Amino acid sequence: MSKHMIRHDPQRCISCKACEVHCQVKNRTAAAVKPGALITAGPDRLLDKVQVLSAFRPCFHCEKPWCVAVCPTGAMVKRAEDGFVHVVRALCVGCRACVGACPWKVPQWDESTGRVVKCDGCFDRVMQGCEPACVAGCTTHALSFSRPNENVRKVRLLYAKSLLVEKKSG
Repeated sequence: MSKHMIRHDPQRCISCKACEVHCQVKNRTAAAVKPGALITAGPDRLLDKVQVLSAFRPCFHCEKPWCVAVCPTGAMVKRAEDGFVHVVRALCVGCRACVGACPWKVPQWDESTGRVVKCDGCFDRVMQGCEPACVAGCTTHALSFSRPNENVRKVRLLYAKSLLVEKKSG
């Protein structure tokens, strides 16, 4: 399992897709290739309100990644030091075995380069002490980056604070 995770708070997300744009710019991908994708449903009308549902889909950096297991050239690699899964582009021959193997369809074919691209957690940025590009570029701070246990603690604190706010206003 990766030692880091990206959390999406749908309550804060306005589906602006700034996360996708920052990811694409950082990875220099074509417009159709989105290593970190924001999936949206809507807008729908619900109780006289317009509602858009969204979910952010980065790579989950699996414990035993199927994309790594099927790569015939060793281009798909899981880093031992932090658990990030990434593509060594120089080794990728474009067979797309990883694209078919990933149940979440995270690896994507980039027609412009003839190679596979995927979310790598911006491990180069993380090693420099920065957040992944999608998190840094999120306009409403709906994305957060932390270690898995830290994220649980943050969620619990946010929930406890929301209960306090409700109690004070109620």
